[in-house]
Amino acid sequence: MQADRRRSDPWLVAAAVVLVALGVLNMWTTGMTAPAVRHAVLAGVGLGAMWATSRMRIATLSRFGWILYIVSVVLLVAVPLIGIATMGAQRWLNLGVFTLQPSEIAKLALVLVPASILARDYTVRRFLAVLAVACVPIALVALQPDLSTAVVLVFTVVLMLILARVPMRSLLPLFALGVASLPLALLFLRPYQLDRINVFLSRDADPQGSGWAAWQADIAIGSAGWWGLGREPDYGLRATYLPESEHDLAFASLVYGWGLVAGLAVVLAVVIIVWRAVLAARHARTREAALVAAGVAGLFGIHTVVSVAQSLSLLPHTGMPIPLFSYGGTASIVGFVSLGLVLAVRRDGVTRSLWATESRKRRLPRGVSTSAVAVTASLVAMSMFAWQLQTAHGGDLRATSDTQMLRCLRLPAERGDILDRNGVPVAVNVAEYSVAVVPRMFADGDPGVRDELAALLAITPDELADDLTSAEEEMQLVLGRVGAEQARRIVDAQLPWVLVYPTGRRQYPQGESLASVLGYVGTADEQGMQYWPNLPLGARVGKAGLEMQYDALLRGVDGRQCMYVDPSGRPVGTGERVDPVRGHDLRLHLDLGMQQAATDALAQAMRTSGGDLGAAVVMDARTGGVLALASVPGYDNNVFEPPVDPVALAAQTEGTGPGRMLNHAAQTAVPPGSTFKIVTAAANAASHVLSPDTVLAGGASYAYGGHTFANWQPMGGNSLLGAIQWSDNVYFYQLADLLGPERIATTAGELGAGSPTGIDLPNESAGFLGTPENVSDIGGAWYPGSTLLMGIGQGTVSSTPLQVARWTSGIASGAMVTPQLAASYGPAEGVPVPTEAPHRLSFADELGPVRAGMRASATAGTAGQLASLPVPAGAKTGTAEDPSAPGKGLNAWFSAVAPFDAPEVVVTALVRGGGFGSATSGPVVKTLLERYLAQTR
Repeated sequence: MQADRRRSDPWLVAAAVVLVALGVLNMWTTGMTAPAVRHAVLAGVGLGAMWATSRMRIATLSRFGWILYIVSVVLLVAVPLIGIATMGAQRWLNLGVFTLQPSEIAKLALVLVPASILARDYTVRRFLAVLAVACVPIALVALQPDLSTAVVLVFTVVLMLILARVPMRSLLPLFALGVASLPLALLFLRPYQLDRINVFLSRDADPQGSGWAAWQADIAIGSAGWWGLGREPDYGLRATYLPESEHDLAFASLVYGWGLVAGLAVVLAVVIIVWRAVLAARHARTREAALVAAGVAGLFGIHTVVSVAQSLSLLPHTGMPIPLFSYGGTASIVGFVSLGLVLAVRRDGVTRSLWATESRKRRLPRGVSTSAVAVTASLVAMSMFAWQLQTAHGGDLRATSDTQMLRCLRLPAERGDILDRNGVPVAVNVAEYSVAVVPRMFADGDPGVRDELAALLAITPDELADDLTSAEEEMQLVLGRVGAEQARRIVDAQLPWVLVYPTGRRQYPQGESLASVLGYVGTADEQGMQYWPNLPLGARVGKAGLEMQYDALLRGVDGRQCMYVDPSGRPVGTGERVDPVRGHDLRLHLDLGMQQAATDALAQAMRTSGGDLGAAVVMDARTGGVLALASVPGYDNNVFEPPVDPVALAAQTEGTGPGRMLNHAAQTAVPPGSTFKIVTAAANAASHVLSPDTVLAGGASYAYGGHTFANWQPMGGNSLLGAIQWSDNVYFYQLADLLGPERIATTAGELGAGSPTGIDLPNESAGFLGTPENVSDIGGAWYPGSTLLMGIGQGTVSSTPLQVARWTSGIASGAMVTPQLAASYGPAEGVPVPTEAPHRLSFADELGPVRAGMRASATAGTAGQLASLPVPAGAKTGTAEDPSAPGKGLNAWFSAVAPFDAPEVVVTALVRGGGFGSATSGPVVKTLLERYLAQTR
């Protein structure tokens, strides 16, 4: 109690000094040394002014207030004439040594003058006098225009009216008028002020535009934690992203640098000032003095609440400083003078309490303690909000704080090679490298370094200077492409801000023979960005074939060279460097020699038969490993590498005839013809509808449902073995009729017909396996003869060579394998690429008669040319009618397995428009089988 009777108030003085010290600390931490020193010097002047004001006699308050009022009005009148304009507003007077903001003086004047007028009993005339006196500085400030300060002045006057116990009947019309005039205020707002309001109301403003300040304030407070980031070496740069860090957003800036603890120190200091001023008002000897002390408490409280709220985006950004803490010479001096008045009121009330002429109740301003409680509660609540922001979003906001000041240049990883089973490269990187610089930093560097780089690039310094000038706003400038030796010399020179990285160009030595398998590489487009969501802009990815299928393995991991940038995006320093990680090499099951042999054999077969496309599959019947996957015609995948030759590219993709860019073994589905007969035979083996020994009538044709279905040549009756051996259409017409389409489709489905084989290539064709149900679903009709045509692989059945190879292998071995090109990845032996295990057929044990027919065909039947092989073989030929095929519209099929008693390899060939399968595709299959057996025996 005795402490409250002291003339001075060390708590108030200490709180003021703490605010100044925290303001200086904030500016010093953010690198604003000169403003920090100026703030400290002005604080010293302010302390002197506070001491002088504290010695003032209370009787002179009225005179002092009117002097301040007149001075502020005169200066406000001078502002439009000789003031300094900033952001379209004139608010300051340049007095040479320092600048003066008259509106800050007006704030204190509108505390003192209304206190003087309203100190005596309330009358309407005094009420109107206060309004008239207040209108002059408020109007002058609004015309600058400085609407935020004008609003503060309005609130100051309203506060004084409330504190002076002006009856509510007089205040309510004033409040109503104020609310009604709010829409009109929008007409006087500047665009940047409207943007601030829009940011606050919408919450979805562009953080790089109008929402920048609010977003940066959130980052500053949310990422700071309890102790801040000011001690980190990069804080000087980090702090530059927060605008108005010394003034409008000084609270957010202090928390950013020194944590929530420092922010709470500001809050505590202001709360102490508010309550000590309220206490001075309660001890005041006169009503006028009490109103002055309470008004000063209100000024500090309102400024701080609004300033902290705008830092937390709880209010629009208004440019409201915290007295003594935020930078501002006029505001600082006026703040200290205000506190000096509070000390004067306290000193007078303590030393001359017995001279009080009015009752304590009448002297005490209305709601002064309640208002102080409201200010305190608001600041405490906002402190809790700041803590909650840190707790809920601190990690994300810290990450944003880190990343926004970094710009990283991608260092592309070198792509892995693709090798055949013997280690022969089939897709490699061109030894070519891009040389790039960061233009802004490199141009500002050592001229000797620029000359050295020009010499290494074999260009003149003037040419390099021109390039740098033309791209000075770019983050990266590619100066050219160089070979491996030249790139090594540039890297060894260790020139600052120079980057060397592979261009990513691919070379495919085998060209057309492997293009449809390997695919090609290109810059990721929109579709690629959807396929690989995390791709960086401009990344080179596989666009087709194995390059696309195994892009994640081949592409590697890009590196990055990061640099620190200021808020304008200008590089200011080197950041983290992460070297790229080369992609994995991919080793295939594919045998390059076998692939070339298959391609050559197909090309020869097409030339002699007049076929327009061909495909051949050589596959391990035990594992599904693909030894060859030939497709003719092919395309040259080297033409897709930059710089692209439009003429050469058009030649690959345009024109009539079959698609050159398709892999016809996996993407072209045509009627499989008689190769499907072993599927029909397998359906009978699974369902036991007809004994394989039963001989069915033969002939040149078969009449059914009023239609005649031809045989490929007249022949007598056959059992299953003879029907497969000689590919008897009439036998299979009858067998298909007995089985029905559902039984055939069930078995065919298990053998992979109508479904993708699962080969590791993108965009594989599923073919089509028609049934009465799915044909009806697509709007077709199932006729009585449709089942007969289905039995011989015509009509509603279409298949790819891969599917035919797969069911040929499955029937021969009793198990279905999944075709696979990739064997392993990584160095040396590598890591095996996961392979689906063979799946045993449910009817595998019933397939003996079918296999016997395949063996007979390869011994002395339609595939009899295989009888000369050194090992037994089993086969099925096919000559399929195809309206899309050239010539006579016959597709030549041949599919064989060897050795047949223990299947190792299956070879399937198709020549569309090639005529008879045994004549055209048979030599292709035999050649490839002979090559395989020569390599393995």
